[in-house]
Amino acid sequence: MSKVKTGSYTSEAVRGFDHRTAMEEAARCLLCHDAPCSEGCPAGTDPGKFIRSIRFRNPKGAAETIRENNVLGGVCARVCPYDRLCEEACSRTGIDRPIEIGKLQRYAVEQEKAFRMKVLKAPRGRKNQGAVACVGAGPASLALAAELAKAGYRVTIFEKEKKAGGVLTYGITPARLPQYVVDQDIAAVKGLGVEFEFGTEIGKKITAQDLIEQKGYDAVFIGAGLWQGRSAGVPGEDLKGVLTAVDFLKEARTKGGYAAMKDKTVVVVGGGDVAMDCATTAKLSGAAKVAIWYRRSVEEAPASMDEIRYAHDLGITITTEFAPKAFTGKGKKVEYAEFTGRDKKSSATAACDFVVLAIGQTAEDMSKITGASLSGKGCIAVRKGGKTNLPGIFAAGDIANGGKTVVEAVAEGKEAAASIITYLKKKAVKPAKKAVK
Repeated sequence: MSKVKTGSYTSEAVRGFDHRTAMEEAARCLLCHDAPCSEGCPAGTDPGKFIRSIRFRNPKGAAETIRENNVLGGVCARVCPYDRLCEEACSRTGIDRPIEIGKLQRYAVEQEKAFRMKVLKAPRGRKNQGAVACVGAGPASLALAAELAKAGYRVTIFEKEKKAGGVLTYGITPARLPQYVVDQDIAAVKGLGVEFEFGTEIGKKITAQDLIEQKGYDAVFIGAGLWQGRSAGVPGEDLKGVLTAVDFLKEARTKGGYAAMKDKTVVVVGGGDVAMDCATTAKLSGAAKVAIWYRRSVEEAPASMDEIRYAHDLGITITTEFAPKAFTGKGKKVEYAEFTGRDKKSSATAACDFVVLAIGQTAEDMSKITGASLSGKGCIAVRKGGKTNLPGIFAAGDIANGGKTVVEAVAEGKEAAASIITYLKKKAVKPAKKAVK
């Protein structure tokens, strides 16, 4: 996949298709009757159908298919691991190479914007079947809210930050996911009549149970993300200049880059897409040198090869099979990162001004938000359909699965929506009064 080398933090890294290249790529589709690519999409976006629409010169129809099946179709077009899902299932793989489904999806969503289409509309004469509250405005909550709104339920999303999107807005570099794409998808959710309450932190003065017992909601969905950076468990993590990926990326997203890294040397610890995001963010923020250190091999790294190649394109080095041993420095400022080789014999030391730990995220204290049972990792324990052990309380996405992909959060949000609808129908909900906020 072609990349654009750029020194701008907000510039997109990947070129999309124009009309001509999109038509040429769609023409390669074999139009499979069983569409294995559609079977390979967790969120049910149905690439087989929207690619067919593009091939027959109907980009509007393609946009409709995507948006109706996946309200976060624009976001997923940028960050979904296609190579492990729908593209891997593509029948064309056995001939030469798979259809570039992600870029075709991006093209279709861009046509939606170009034609000013409004695919999703709030149902007319909606039956006031019940009111549902969502905690957190991340991918799972947005997907669930859209499904419930389309079914005629009133939904309010409570978000402690100033903007919706969760990890989409505060945790992914704009080079990979521009904010206007996130905003376009969120606008589709708002267009269905979903209400947002920003600056409201559930768990501070009110719990999920209180939303039902005191505020009149019939069910509550918890879609909070993982906003606690994981510790490396080595000496020196408390030194100034040692940051977690969560805090670093959020700071960069809200301020258009991380200005303090200009002309500095940065070490990033980790081998996933988040580590690549941290490294590219540091480089595009003006860092003089950025190096990634990972404890396993490149082949074992969870990051996509596209993101690894992009890091290389920006001049970022990647050293593998070295795990952090300690961070040291004079006074309270980090100056060196020490590593131990996988062979238990080798060692290495890297001079640095900053260290970013991109080794995973954990859940914040969920007991403040809900009394539902938690897993051993501090996430909310759920059964099929996002059901918790408490009636009327549901959860999905990262806070339930421990941190997976955006498309899986969308899929789980849709499943939880179906589960809530079934729950409310069995409960025989009476027409709900407007919830007190």
